Amino acid sequence: MTAAGVCSVLKLCLENNKMNEKPVIQLRQFAVAACAALLLGGCASTPRNPDDPLEGYNRAMFSFNEGLDKTVVRPAAQVYDHVAPKPVKIGVGNFFSNLADPWIGLNNMLQGKPGAAFSDWMRFLFNSTWGFLGVLDIASEAGLPKHDEDFGQTLAVWGVGEGAYVVLPFFGPRTVRDAAATPVDIAGDSAWRADHVRTRNSFTALRLTHVRAGLLGADRTLEESTFDKYAYVRDFYLQQRRFKVHDGNPPLEYEDFDAAAPRLGGVAAAAADAAVERLELIDPTAVGPMSAAPVTPQR
Repeated sequence: MTAAGVCSVLKLCLENNKMNEKPVIQLRQFAVAACAALLLGGCASTPRNPDDPLEGYNRAMFSFNEGLDKTVVRPAAQVYDHVAPKPVKIGVGNFFSNLADPWIGLNNMLQGKPGAAFSDWMRFLFNSTWGFLGVLDIASEAGLPKHDEDFGQTLAVWGVGEGAYVVLPFFGPRTVRDAAATPVDIAGDSAWRADHVRTRNSFTALRLTHVRAGLLGADRTLEESTFDKYAYVRDFYLQQRRFKVHDGNPPLEYEDFDAAAPRLGGVAAAAADAAVERLELIDPTAVGPMSAAPVTPQR
């Protein structure tokens, strides 16, 4: 019997309040014992997340990245957010977004979406010329939408499975598929391809600081509103990646709760079976007029 089955039996037994006093007392005592056994059995048999078989390693790497963020990245982002005026931050974001459009367009082409690919390349042309090297987003005003594609999504379109969830040092959450695609994405990134080392490093530091500054508002929510920050970040990342892979229309996933419910064992299973065997179904009309009388809703 599953945990859901035991809870249903106990609820049915306790709601049968027309039984005589002694069986009710015994039944409530049994219910307390069965619930305690149920909780102990459930805690002992909680299933692991099938998307995260490397959870031990991932949690350790997540803690490492969190420490690095609190020590270096977040303080720099806070200074940047406090010092830089809003127009400067908008311009920085537009600049790096424009540099990403050629690679986004190529991935759209590889995914069999030539219309989106040409739109991305036209965005880059417009913003690089009339938008002062992308500081101004002229293309969006002209009706060319911004896309978000990478080589990990291209591999997904080609039929490569996402694999297990993994946390990389410095880079953060990935799947095995996205981790394998990361070097290709780096090679296709215009900012990373700058020949001048100091320019490339400056671009990398500025973009990282800018992106992290945009997430400062979510820090307090994550710290105060989530019981397990690691699990929240993992589930959010996987949902977002599947959303992007399917261009905003992910397939519906149905969960079989009866199959996923943990099976009881030992004392809990014996107590549940005993409750089912001792249960007597009572005709409500035979108990008295009160049980059969309809309940008038209060207004």
